[in-house]
Amino acid sequence: MDITTIMAALGLTLVAGMSTGIGSLLAFFAKADNTKFLSGALGLSGGVMVYVSFMDLLPDSIESLTVIFGGKLPQIYALLSFFVGIAVIALIDFLIPEDENPHEMHSYAELNDHTPHNHHVKRAGIMVALAIGIHNFPEGLATFVSALDGIEVALPIVVAIALHNIPEGMAVSVPIYYSTGSKTKALRYSFLTGLAEPLGAAVGALFLMPFWNPVIGALLLAFVAGIMVYISFDELLPSAEQYGHHHLAIIGVVAGMAIMAGGLLLF
Repeated sequence: MDITTIMAALGLTLVAGMSTGIGSLLAFFAKADNTKFLSGALGLSGGVMVYVSFMDLLPDSIESLTVIFGGKLPQIYALLSFFVGIAVIALIDFLIPEDENPHEMHSYAELNDHTPHNHHVKRAGIMVALAIGIHNFPEGLATFVSALDGIEVALPIVVAIALHNIPEGMAVSVPIYYSTGSKTKALRYSFLTGLAEPLGAAVGALFLMPFWNPVIGALLLAFVAGIMVYISFDELLPSAEQYGHHHLAIIGVVAGMAIMAGGLLLF
């Protein structure tokens, strides 16, 4: 694996992570009932991630393992890695208290309903920031590994993760801003949660690259597919529905799948 590919993968992960800052900026100007864009965008993100997981990452993993192993072993190894990916991100979900978990359903209006300068609100905002940071770490690893698999796969995934990081940035910045009155602090916490994604990528590069071989690469593709499917079904698609625009969410899902399908055919 050449250094240019690794640096490009790290750069794409940084872009995805820093989109939490966009969400924190939007939180200062967005209206609580302006949810059509978020509903469609989150649906699109879910469509992209589900499609690329089942139609690209998982098949690529099985194909790569087939070159090395015979019989049913490639499918068995890939599926085991896929479900381990789901189990890891589900365990993280389970360990984070429900009220402070960004993957539990909270509307923007709920987040915006705070008393200024409230210590408990500030603590909740900090805990949400920590929770999102924990979730962003495996997402950073997922983005990094997908980028190593090819730019045509990585770009839609980066866009999808960036879009779903925007409301997460809002979830962090709103309680911090309303409890402290400081936009600077709200922005700082939001950007710090986004840094967990390039950190996850950096850890992946540091620990995986010295041992990288076709088997590890193939298993990681399936592992990442599991993470992405769980994020889509646990966060993106329920959130798209929760914003109250069912048909826009479905259109977003189909559009995301179509965009990903077209991208894979073109490249």
